[in-house]
Amino acid sequence: MTPLLTVDNLRVTFPRAAGPSTPVDGVSFAIDRGERVALVGESGSGKSLTCLALLRLIPNPGVIAPGSSIRLDGTEVLSLEGEALRAIRGGRIGLVFQDPMTSLNPVLTVGYQVREAVTAHRNMSRAEARDRTIALLDEVGIPDPAERADAYPHQLSGGLRQRVMIAIALAGEPDLLVADEPTTALDVTIQAQILELLDRIRARRNMAVLLITHDLGVVAGRTDRVMVMYAGQIIETAPTARLFAAPAHPYTQALLQSMPRLTGPVGRLVSIGGSVPDPTAWPTGCRFHPRCDRRITPCAGEVPPWRAAGPGQEARCWLIEGVAP
Repeated sequence: MTPLLTVDNLRVTFPRAAGPSTPVDGVSFAIDRGERVALVGESGSGKSLTCLALLRLIPNPGVIAPGSSIRLDGTEVLSLEGEALRAIRGGRIGLVFQDPMTSLNPVLTVGYQVREAVTAHRNMSRAEARDRTIALLDEVGIPDPAERADAYPHQLSGGLRQRVMIAIALAGEPDLLVADEPTTALDVTIQAQILELLDRIRARRNMAVLLITHDLGVVAGRTDRVMVMYAGQIIETAPTARLFAAPAHPYTQALLQSMPRLTGPVGRLVSIGGSVPDPTAWPTGCRFHPRCDRRITPCAGEVPPWRAAGPGQEARCWLIEGVAP
């Protein structure tokens, strides 16, 4: 079966006085219809830029480098212009931004903003667009949707504002919904409600979901597959259950060890020393090796290849299976 989305060798570059910066460097992955995929990594790893690149929304002066490819149902997105590109943005690919308070216009009602998204992709009368807007607000679980449509963003709670953002992303009937940190600044109960809502909508619409997050706890039990990103590259991919049971890459292992647990003995959380390197000067070899306490000689000089680490699991690490080059 042909994947819904195929990304191949995606590179995003920014000109800098000290030399070009490449915060996304050679990212490749595929997503099937109806699949739930998470892209996980620390802040600065390139996750959000990757999702913006899918809709060609890289902020100036950044560019998607030649040789990159983003194909939706076999159509090369990077070759589209005008109406064809607008049909992808918010149409076939919906995007939920991480901060609804800054993404929503404070001087327009939420109903107006949802209706604007509806009419951008559907030829409807004003009355039909109003009905569709209320139906979308109802679908995302906003109580009294007809009344709330006339409210302004500041009159809604953080959880309701995020539901409005999801309604806007759904307005074009997308095949793929990209959710960039959709639970940021929400309390734990509301986080769970938003994630459950996304999964119900995905199942009902047979829509694929790409969940961008720095929190591995968010993806447990809510995704089919996880891709771990570090320093502009994907370094491990695995079915979600497999990743939690047997992480292969030292970085993934460190991420899981740094998560607080509700069961078992209480102890100090493990921290990962150092920080994500500067994209103007990525380390040679394995990009995690300056922070890795298990590094061996080849790690600093040779880029590790993808190696099978289990059923459906691959990682870029010289230590996998204990085999050195």
